Amino acid sequence: MNNEPWQAIFDKYKIHQHNFDKSPYILTAQSIKEATHHFTSTNQREVRVLCKQDTRADRPNVFVENGLFILPIKNGIYNIIKGEGYVDIPEVTSVAQIYSSKLDFELETSLIGNSEMQHLDFAYASSLIRTFMQDDSLLLTIRGRKYTPMFEFYVGNQLICTESVQTEIDAGYEGRNQVALVEAKNAQTKNTIIRQLYYPFRQWQQHVSKKVNMLFFEKQKDFYSIWQFSFTNPMNYNSIELVKSAKFQIK
Repeated sequence: MNNEPWQAIFDKYKIHQHNFDKSPYILTAQSIKEATHHFTSTNQREVRVLCKQDTRADRPNVFVENGLFILPIKNGIYNIIKGEGYVDIPEVTSVAQIYSSKLDFELETSLIGNSEMQHLDFAYASSLIRTFMQDDSLLLTIRGRKYTPMFEFYVGNQLICTESVQTEIDAGYEGRNQVALVEAKNAQTKNTIIRQLYYPFRQWQQHVSKKVNMLFFEKQKDFYSIWQFSFTNPMNYNSIELVKSAKFQIK
């Protein structure tokens, strides 16, 4: 959680004195490096590591105590924001549905390893993603890292402007009438930073005329869980809502 480096950053720039109710605090990668240069561990100086706070538990104490979270707004520039930056991933408590793969042969290569990508690819090859989204036309068209166009949004009453922030899509599927973007995990996740869903949503909403749907995918043991989220107000970071979820066992 890197409590000590972040305490040093807050102390050096007197961030405690900032009025977060009025505006976010703008922090640059260079400022982070200058405030942490005396730490001996690379992880305590590496900007990417310090700013990677993907779950509530990843936040250092100074963030937790002040109700803060961090968002990239441009290459090398971050906003420290007061508000709720995370969304719960509720446990799917219903009995797992037995799903019959649409394949008529076994994918032997899918049994090698234990990566998020291979589990997601197997679910897609078995047509589980299409079945969950009720769309047989979905085709894999997006994967990997891209940079966002400029867009604005609100966290509470604070207007945030972001541009050219790197996003990474585990998989994106386009069908006749929709695009489905997936954030995949291979371990149980209780919550995740909304940014991982919101930035790709806004990014691809600007690129396509079709509806953009956001999926969170998780593989645990023999079970595949999928959650569909939507944003009721595209301009509102916190307007995220769970549409549906289900757990499957592929046969």
